[in-house]
Amino acid sequence: MSVKVNPNVELNHPLSPLSEVEIEKAVQIIKEQQQLSEHIRFMSVMLHEPKKSEVLNYKPGNTVDRQVFLVILDDKELKTFEAVVNLTSEKVDSYEHIPGVQPNVALEEFEQCEELVKSHPDFVAALQKRGIVNPDLIMVDPWSAGNFGVQEHEGKRLLRAICWQKQSLEDNGYAYPLTGIVTYVDLNKMEVYKVEDHGVRPIPTTSGNYHPEVDESIVFRNDLKPLEIIQPEGPSFTIEGNLIKWQKWSFRYGFTPREGLVLYTINYHDKGKDRPVLYRAALSEMVVPYGEPTFSHNTQNAFDAGEYGMGQLANSLELGCDCLGEIQYFDGVVADVKGNARTIKNAICLHEEDYGIGWKHTDWRTGHVEVRRSRRLVISFFCTVGNYDYGFYWSFYQDGTIEAEVKLTGILSTGTCEDGIQTKYGSEISPGLNASHHQHFFNFRLDTMLDGENNSVVETETVSETLGEHNPNANGFYPVSRIFKTEKEALRNLDLKTQRTWKIINKNSLNRVNQPVGYKILPGENCFPFAHEEASVMKRAGFLKHHLHVTQFDENEKYATGMYPNQHAGGDGLPKYVENNRSIDDEDIVVWYTMGHHHIPRPEDWPVMPTAYINFQLKPVGFFDRNPAIDVPRPDKKCHTTSSCHTQQNS
Repeated sequence: MSVKVNPNVELNHPLSPLSEVEIEKAVQIIKEQQQLSEHIRFMSVMLHEPKKSEVLNYKPGNTVDRQVFLVILDDKELKTFEAVVNLTSEKVDSYEHIPGVQPNVALEEFEQCEELVKSHPDFVAALQKRGIVNPDLIMVDPWSAGNFGVQEHEGKRLLRAICWQKQSLEDNGYAYPLTGIVTYVDLNKMEVYKVEDHGVRPIPTTSGNYHPEVDESIVFRNDLKPLEIIQPEGPSFTIEGNLIKWQKWSFRYGFTPREGLVLYTINYHDKGKDRPVLYRAALSEMVVPYGEPTFSHNTQNAFDAGEYGMGQLANSLELGCDCLGEIQYFDGVVADVKGNARTIKNAICLHEEDYGIGWKHTDWRTGHVEVRRSRRLVISFFCTVGNYDYGFYWSFYQDGTIEAEVKLTGILSTGTCEDGIQTKYGSEISPGLNASHHQHFFNFRLDTMLDGENNSVVETETVSETLGEHNPNANGFYPVSRIFKTEKEALRNLDLKTQRTWKIINKNSLNRVNQPVGYKILPGENCFPFAHEEASVMKRAGFLKHHLHVTQFDENEKYATGMYPNQHAGGDGLPKYVENNRSIDDEDIVVWYTMGHHHIPRPEDWPVMPTAYINFQLKPVGFFDRNPAIDVPRPDKKCHTTSSCHTQQNS
């Protein structure tokens, strides 16, 4: 490993991630100054980001108060509090009761939930009805209970648990669902609230194991030759504190328990200066609506970021091959419910990748050939939310493109076929084993800053030219554009028929052809939700109705579903933010993009899913005067004589 790290850099930048020491100091300060009782749980501890103006005007050596934002639950008084602790002054700056909300579910509560369920007499009795006498091999997945207008659930902090039966400790229990049993757990009291037994169902008998130690039928292929990623001089990036520099890009990274990886102050060096593109970029929310209306699955609508927290569920990458090449890892630091710092070792991965042809042209008249390889810098993290695994990747390209990509893998949430008959709301992926149809929606919050804080958004659609003498071969078409003036104008969806696109521009910065500089959203896969307007998930995740939202910047509006989506009745988040219909033309704006993956499960998705990829790009449109990758050096001709780059003749 040969990463260039500047040892003299100032580490206390206002956007530096919280350290273990800072988290525990903040917890100690608030415990002492607010005289907190033993009934307190720390649901979230994260950096309280300084105002944008302070960050942008910061110079090394400046004094900026270091603050920590905490969400605290008193499970005896059933109250939620928000607090800001000032580490610089060692004082509590604010401590406020937030009525009528339920904070996120903590990792420790998941673990406690399983033990509570397995030891409850009503649950044990339900197992015995199925001939199961040993609960040790029972696997319990706690799901958020959602909000379905059930009066008796009001005021309770609930998880809805469903279960499976392993055949051995190393077994894949998702092959053997116990579909009839549903258990509700009251997290405040830490006790089982209710056990429902909807009747004994036939349990599938086919194994679903996916590693050869427990499935002898899996025999590894023996014809795969080594593929090595070699960077003998080390990677091309440098690291200074949380500042990463690569090629002409520079940005800072952060890590929160809710969003996971956060990127700040993304700049591209051009014309002798660092030109800002984004101030802040992160996953805002992720919602997974299931499409099966039967009792066992009709409440499955996970809000994975807001209800659980992608950061607190992040993987430690040290034991896997999640990244290849010369890797730099960064730890993620979060807090447990007691306020103790918990370090997720190697939570973030940074590396370079070859990405094929960057650009090429062969002049057939002269025989002159110019070709450039494309390379990208990738920063990523992976997290496991119950049965599913998600990778979140940000890639930076030499031509000025930024890409956000999600990789979906893991194991399907399974159930039995109803009464032995395959439901139309799911797929039979193994004999007698059902996987419900579902969707995954990801909302990304992009605090734009193209050449300055004041930006606008242009919508462009392509239209066919009318018939007539001006269009003699009926082939003409041209783009038509408009600038969104207010937030409600910008509630928009993709349209393949018109090739609708959205471009962020800065009217105050013109390129050499006298047009505003811009970056457009280049969509990848996307879809619409199929849940009705009346569905609970559509009330609670109203942002799903539109692929695009644009809002005027407000530092308190960070999440598409609001601050507290857990068991919330709905109406918060983006639908609420846009109600004021603020100006978004030549303003400090935030662009919110939603992309969806539509999943009708296949037998090939079992027992573990091949990775599905979904992405979008931010592509420069007039931001540069010409191809910014024109100066990428030619490929090293020496590669043609080395073992890593050679030709093989067909015999």
